[in-house]
Amino acid sequence: MKLAWFCIPAHGHTNPTLGLVRELTDAGHEVYYFSFPQFRQKIEEAGAVFISCDEADFEMEDKENSDRVGKDMAYSVELIVSSTLALDELTARKIAEIKPDLIVADSVAYWGKLAAMKYGIPFVSSTTTFAFNRYSAGYMKRGFGDLLKMMTAMPKINKQIRRLQAHGYPVKGFLEIIQNDNDTNTIVYTSKYFQPCADTFSDRYHFIGPSIRPITQPMKKTREKTVYVSLGTVNRNPEFYRSCIYALSRTDWQVIVSLGNDTEVFENLPENVELYPSVDQMAVLSFADAFITHCGMNSASEGLYFNVPLILCPQTSEQKAVAKRVEELGAGLRPNRMNEDEILSAVQTVLNTPSYKENARKISESFKASGGLQEARHFLESLAV
Repeated sequence: MKLAWFCIPAHGHTNPTLGLVRELTDAGHEVYYFSFPQFRQKIEEAGAVFISCDEADFEMEDKENSDRVGKDMAYSVELIVSSTLALDELTARKIAEIKPDLIVADSVAYWGKLAAMKYGIPFVSSTTTFAFNRYSAGYMKRGFGDLLKMMTAMPKINKQIRRLQAHGYPVKGFLEIIQNDNDTNTIVYTSKYFQPCADTFSDRYHFIGPSIRPITQPMKKTREKTVYVSLGTVNRNPEFYRSCIYALSRTDWQVIVSLGNDTEVFENLPENVELYPSVDQMAVLSFADAFITHCGMNSASEGLYFNVPLILCPQTSEQKAVAKRVEELGAGLRPNRMNEDEILSAVQTVLNTPSYKENARKISESFKASGGLQEARHFLESLAV
């Protein structure tokens, strides 16, 4: 079986797929992974053939206008269309060479879905967040104002759809691009228990559980209680880190802080606080007692996998959806405000209330009981027959 796999340039969307890619290549299947140079090593280590989208002068993210993505529907659709057309020649050439049996694309790598439509190749969506339909979309808290914006943007959106049609993409409207339905074959990297409104999805949706990386750089637990703090690799919020550091310095806990890409310098650190540019998150979570997190899907899932209750500090609408679900299942607590007193109070509550850890354990058990990589491989193999 030959698979063409498309992903966006983001660690949170690439990393969860690599275990499945390795599962496929170990079974003798060929995976051709369309991605970006910073991910090349990881992708090739998983056994796939790396195909660089940079050669197509691909620019998915306009840094000067990145804050408009997700807020301005017309701009977002224009970006999707421009990205798809930038890759059009590369995709056509590689699809002709590879002759894939399946196209797998990240749920927001819309150019992969559009390529499947254009060339009549079976399509599978790879969803590293929650699966969304009209029921679960309520977790994103989009209301009448968003609907009104979408309606006023329709003339510009339709203009972009015509650009795609002119290049041979058989698409009728933008909802056809950005939404999957119950007839769309989909792999979701979570469990049915953690997935909101799971009973509203068809059996074409395979909830395989999160992909958990092995520990490669062990770390040591040095105190009775360990609190881990991380906002992921891309969030810049020095004030938040400062609040966490000074709040938790009042305790005798071991506090491990991963700053990610944040370059803020913190001086006069208290003795119990350890500051790192990055850590092996699996290693820390394997012994942590609480996790202060931005609620990125991967980070939240990794914490819950290790039975660690969460202090929920979401930054985006997607992360707020994750936070809401964790709260519903009783495995985490969201501070009322992100100041020192509220953060400390939230951590104390989670550490002193056994139900939070017990509910995290229930989610962890659901992850481990999911079909995993083998189910996903068998599912993909069945579609290529």
